[in-house]
Amino acid sequence: MQTLLDTQTRLQDLHCAACNTPYSAFQLQRVSTCCGQPLVARYDLHEPLTRASGIDQAENSMWRYHSLLPLLDDANRVSLGEGWTPMLQLQRLGSRYGLRDLRLKDEGLNPTGSFKARGLSMAISKAKELGVTGCIIPTAGNAGVAMAAYCARAGMRAVVAMPSHTPKAFKEECYWYGAEVHLVHGLINDCAARVRELNADNSLLDVSTLKEPYRLEGKKTMGYELAEQLNWTLPDVLLYPAGGGTGLIGIWKALREMQALGWLPADAKLPRMVAVQSANCCPLVETRAGRQANCHSYVGQPTIANGLAVPRPLGEPLMLQVLDESNGLAVAITDEQMLEGMRELARLEGMFVAPEGAAVWMAARQLLETGWLRPEEQILLLNTGSGQKYLDNVEGRY
Repeated sequence: MQTLLDTQTRLQDLHCAACNTPYSAFQLQRVSTCCGQPLVARYDLHEPLTRASGIDQAENSMWRYHSLLPLLDDANRVSLGEGWTPMLQLQRLGSRYGLRDLRLKDEGLNPTGSFKARGLSMAISKAKELGVTGCIIPTAGNAGVAMAAYCARAGMRAVVAMPSHTPKAFKEECYWYGAEVHLVHGLINDCAARVRELNADNSLLDVSTLKEPYRLEGKKTMGYELAEQLNWTLPDVLLYPAGGGTGLIGIWKALREMQALGWLPADAKLPRMVAVQSANCCPLVETRAGRQANCHSYVGQPTIANGLAVPRPLGEPLMLQVLDESNGLAVAITDEQMLEGMRELARLEGMFVAPEGAAVWMAARQLLETGWLRPEEQILLLNTGSGQKYLDNVEGRY
């Protein structure tokens, strides 16, 4: 068995997100067998690791943080250059609304056009390292495209289940990468049921959101990047489009890891986290408002923001924990508001963002009106994808 001494990573073990039971990080794992909940990677953060020694400055991708990522052998890295995306000042938009410092981190510039590239690069790299020969995923669009691309890069079989109403661009890209695509009537939870049927013999690794430990580790690199790009300061408020919630959870995990390492002061004021959902599918909003005990029976509707059509996220408890710890909020935005946000970002800043990215801007506007956001605060928006993929959803609505 490989040990930590054989590797350059600080990876220590995995633990159940619900009860903290430890699991081996050197064997193929899925969800915890104790609670059926996500497994979370844990690192040795006690031994000194400075920013200078912990960040590979020669690497302009998410892999610059490889010492705090779970890959044991760099030969297994499956990469298309994901990460290290730009953070842009939105001066014209900010000026219109009297905001002192409004910024956007543009994940639409990742390979395959979305932030999903980070998580799937990491998940497929670990799958390769652990001897996996094929992967399967239920997807609202972007995750399936990313998995198909990285499986092609790794020489693995890829099976994708996506809603039949998914925009054509997502389907076509999966076909180009050689994936086996199954179209399902319904939302991503219906696709998950189809995945269980297709993978009844468990011959494929299910890389659904939080059903394996490593997509989260790829997504957390957004947290490391934003701190580094802001010169080791943090925004007052961070708004993030939360469907499955991996990015929201991952960014918060990264901030906590950086505090433990001393890369951020232990008493650093962490950002208030805002989880933005679609009004058509907002289970987190409903649970946090006390209108339901949890998302287990929630029924959502389609939305132009395909990535937000996740009615029953496995990571709901972890998302709620992030909002509680950060004094954050969950906010719902309508499709019409998203279209308005897309128009503003396109016409004032020259950015054609995904509806999910427009949703976070419209949430900021809404919170500014209520006074929860203050004009003098530094506000960071996360755009998770390129609007080009969503043309079927928004065509002619400019």
